[in-house]
Amino acid sequence: MLKFKGSQFFRQRIVYATLAGKSIRIDAIREDSENPGLQDFEANFLRLLERITNGCNVEINETGTSLRYRPGIITGGRSLVHDCGATRGLGYFLEPLICLALFGKKPLTITLNGITNDAMDPCVDTFRTVTLPLLKHVGIEEGLELRINKRGAPPTGGGEVFLSVPVVRQLKPVHWLDCGLIKRIRGVAYSTRVSPQNANRMVDAARGVFNALLPDVYIFTDHASGAQGGSSPGFGTCLVAETTTGCLL
Repeated sequence: MLKFKGSQFFRQRIVYATLAGKSIRIDAIREDSENPGLQDFEANFLRLLERITNGCNVEINETGTSLRYRPGIITGGRSLVHDCGATRGLGYFLEPLICLALFGKKPLTITLNGITNDAMDPCVDTFRTVTLPLLKHVGIEEGLELRINKRGAPPTGGGEVFLSVPVVRQLKPVHWLDCGLIKRIRGVAYSTRVSPQNANRMVDAARGVFNALLPDVYIFTDHASGAQGGSSPGFGTCLVAETTTGCLL
């Protein structure tokens, strides 16, 4: 059994242990903090892991400062639903979920509920426009999809995304040394439960900066109202720069 201390790299330790099939123990999890032990979003991540695996075992002591994890088999699944809470954004859960689901026994289709856009974790727009296209370079061509059904802003969230991940038997190696030069900028300005003019103002402000550097700039607006706008008002912008070698920033 591998042993670790502290709360750093919690998701990475769990993901690597699951992929390697190795049991791990993590001690001294925030033992000197005013709020010691596992946080609610970390426990939520473990519950998500139990949904897509078979046979995993998690043991947590009474104070939550010690954890034993024995991984199971990644099974994937169809039409799963999981509530990620409102403490962290959906990006916190999407990052490890994609890494694990690619090596499952069956493809994974899951609906995640929670905060789609916040300042702490990568927003769902970043995953849809950057992460998924970059995975094509390692040989994942079909079956990978991220669809935003509802947007949810902090503090109460209420967003919903649908994720579909295929099964791969091996990944192609990537030899990528030249980042290239920026040739175009794309993006989305979103607004939920506020005036649509907020998104239009963000687009005008962004274009005013980027058009001085290059002409190929396109930012579209996405206004969500009613049930599609989640539970809290909010707005923001996600911008992606593409280079001449296909790198996405």
